[in-house]
Amino acid sequence: MKKKLIAAILTGAMLVAGMSTGVWAESEKSFVYGTTGYSEEMGDAGLNPHDNYSGWSALRYGVGETLFKYNDNMEVEPWLATDYEFVDDTTVKITLRDGVKFSSGRTMDAEAVKECLEDLIAVHDRAPYDLKIDHIDADGLTLTIYTTEPCPAIINYLGDPYGAIIDMDYGIQGEGGSANIAGTGPYVATNVTPTQIDLVKNEDYWGGDVKVDNITVKSFADGSALTAALQTGDIQGTYGLQYDNYPLFENNPDYTINSCATSRCFFGQFNMESELMQDQNLRKAVEMGIDKEGFCSVIMQGRGVPAKAAFPSSFSYGNDAVETVSYDPDGAKKLLEESGWTDTDGDGYVDKDGQKLSISWLTYPTRLEQPKLAEYAQATLKDIGIDVVVNNTSDHMTIAKSGDFDVYVSSTTTAPTGDPEYFFTSTVTGAKNYGKYQNEEVTKLTDQLHQTFDKDERAKLAVELQQDILDDDAFFFVSHLNMGIVTKSNVTGMAAHPCDYYEITADLDVE
Repeated sequence: MKKKLIAAILTGAMLVAGMSTGVWAESEKSFVYGTTGYSEEMGDAGLNPHDNYSGWSALRYGVGETLFKYNDNMEVEPWLATDYEFVDDTTVKITLRDGVKFSSGRTMDAEAVKECLEDLIAVHDRAPYDLKIDHIDADGLTLTIYTTEPCPAIINYLGDPYGAIIDMDYGIQGEGGSANIAGTGPYVATNVTPTQIDLVKNEDYWGGDVKVDNITVKSFADGSALTAALQTGDIQGTYGLQYDNYPLFENNPDYTINSCATSRCFFGQFNMESELMQDQNLRKAVEMGIDKEGFCSVIMQGRGVPAKAAFPSSFSYGNDAVETVSYDPDGAKKLLEESGWTDTDGDGYVDKDGQKLSISWLTYPTRLEQPKLAEYAQATLKDIGIDVVVNNTSDHMTIAKSGDFDVYVSSTTTAPTGDPEYFFTSTVTGAKNYGKYQNEEVTKLTDQLHQTFDKDERAKLAVELQQDILDDDAFFFVSHLNMGIVTKSNVTGMAAHPCDYYEITADLDVE
């Protein structure tokens, strides 16, 4: 019955959207949004928050919402919830917002949220470890979560996009990059594909008036095409614009640029099972051979900040709290020489036992900065005698899992929940530890962080953990991103956010 209801709602919305004459058409507002942040390669195609990173798309494009969200200072605030209380170390009681409905027409209550979270921890790859849910009780608008162990960051994790609350009675319509859902957000998806999402306003949105009637989200794999589409007016807003194209829109009254510092970080993992990368001198030399300042100022046009470690300086446990090596070509050459790598044949590359030092650098094209970073590192590492063979491929996940690389460079939002734990549990000790890095002390400290409630102590543990992985030269960090959204000047209510989530909201308007 509920599936029929939402179908009727969507059909009616599409009929309205299709009118080209008359009063309705004159009052309608439309918006076309181009992004490099939506693709199957990035794992966020489709809108099912219980599948990989598709929850990011559910939040970014206004279809889904979470119990808690993050403000501009990355502090947790209620959203679909109104309050919470830790009853004890393993029990948290959450009060839900009254009067919220899913786009299916079903009222959101504790039972609906319970069903959603139970499905999440049954099928998602990261949520069960993060949330540590044992069982959930539902009573009206009161949701009580019992965890298997102390989980101090559970409220932060409930703001992760995978925590978008959806109607499980409606279920998941379609699969993978075509999956659609019934959420609580200001927009309802009428069509979902791996390259495009069509949205209409949610007439019954609990959060107030929704100003734009129809939205199309288009995926772009090519940065030049994205820029051209904005210039020609084919799209009215962009996410992921190439940094060398920003001058085209700066100081231009026809466009608005909104940017902010984020914890999105471009970083590399060394393959600790690679015979070459088992040499710590070589790992350290690679980091010392990359000019981070040059990359941020020249390639990223000042829209990146050199990174020492996982978190930017805006966090107490960020850049300023740790120490690592700096760009030092001469020092890097000395380390290579200590390990027996010298240029014996004068070809500009160091060699040992008749073999040139050549490393494989795995990355992917959907984050436009990453191929540029690969090219830049290829040039600066050549200066110290290292040949870099770049594999820039959309199949990077398969290759990363297979271990067929020496260096894997990707990007992630290291503190998407406003808390340091996520990066360590997902990337250092978790499923995204593609370099197979192992350190018993790091594992122990990560477990300790997971169970520590005191914020100051959590910050200290985050510093200690970062310093450990830096001292082991298991990871290297290049740049933190200043995120930018560029729109036509008649578009308002759209702003970049430090967590890199909320893009299309009820505030969006086209004047």
